[in-house]
Amino acid sequence: MTAPTRPTGTGTPVSLSDAQRRFADVPGYLSACTGGLPSRETAAALTTFVSAWTSGAVDARAIGADVERCRELYARIAGVDRVAFGSQVSQLVSIVATSVPDGAEVLCADGDFSSLTHPFEQLASRGVRVRYAPIADLAAAIGPGTALVAFSLVQSATGEVADADAIARAAEAAGARTLVDLTQSLGWLPVGAAGFDYTVCHAYKWLCAPRGTAFLTVREGLDDSMTPLAAGWCSADDVWSSCYAGHTPLASGAGRFDLSPSWPVISGTAAALELFAEIDADAVRDHDVRLANLARETLGLPAADSAIVTWADADGSDLAAMTAAGITASGRAGNARIAFHIWNTEADVELLTRALERR
Repeated sequence: MTAPTRPTGTGTPVSLSDAQRRFADVPGYLSACTGGLPSRETAAALTTFVSAWTSGAVDARAIGADVERCRELYARIAGVDRVAFGSQVSQLVSIVATSVPDGAEVLCADGDFSSLTHPFEQLASRGVRVRYAPIADLAAAIGPGTALVAFSLVQSATGEVADADAIARAAEAAGARTLVDLTQSLGWLPVGAAGFDYTVCHAYKWLCAPRGTAFLTVREGLDDSMTPLAAGWCSADDVWSSCYAGHTPLASGAGRFDLSPSWPVISGTAAALELFAEIDADAVRDHDVRLANLARETLGLPAADSAIVTWADADGSDLAAMTAAGITASGRAGNARIAFHIWNTEADVELLTRALERR
């Protein structure tokens, strides 16, 4: 296994300023970690689909072509070439869970998102044990009995960025495989999927796609380690010849794990991924983290390397103050949580400062 690599595009990078012009001005929207905003191109694609649906002009084969375009674009963003298509992270994690041997151990991070951890908890009847450790200690917690290490590259509840290099090295040394959830990182943190055995990602947060499109990447040679337990007509190389019982071959590659796509969101997903396949990923990270650190300074918190900012807010008073000031934020695990992405500016930090001064 190699260390994680940054995704790369193949065309002329889109500048940050150009990308910012593609989003509506929504002052105080500090919630990319809950759901990204759509670009104008994504919003237009959704409107076009509804118009076609209303007039009876939906073309299923054209949607299939858009699915393949999404797969190609996501592969470019994630820096890999073996991608399966789904609708929800938990569905895809459940497929990875079939690779865990009976009686084996799965190591997860304390407080990680349940869509990543819950499927493994359901394997108890096979003797699979799920053990938890703090994300900062995950590499050291990997032992000789660990079959799989599953963690989010960026933690949803805290914004903490995992030391993926150290975890990957420790897993390789122990003979354990890695499953990494990129949902809270891909789109702002330029670390792709190539350094891990399996990754999952829902595209509706930092990749700014409509909710309903998720991706699974599988390292070459591991297809047979998993059972495509949700196989259907879209799990073949030629989906239109595998619609009926009697001829249902699996795709030759990672496409065997494909799930039937949610038609209304596919064209909007393609439009979103078009942007992130060509955007200057380093500029996005620098922009997002710079604004997050300005917010941390306002909050009296130390600088960090994450676009997500959290702080203790057990009674929800800070979240209430932000909401009253017109800020869209969230509360998770006793914390107030905000995030900064492409559309945010210093004016959002100033709005945050004023809101919390009045609390």
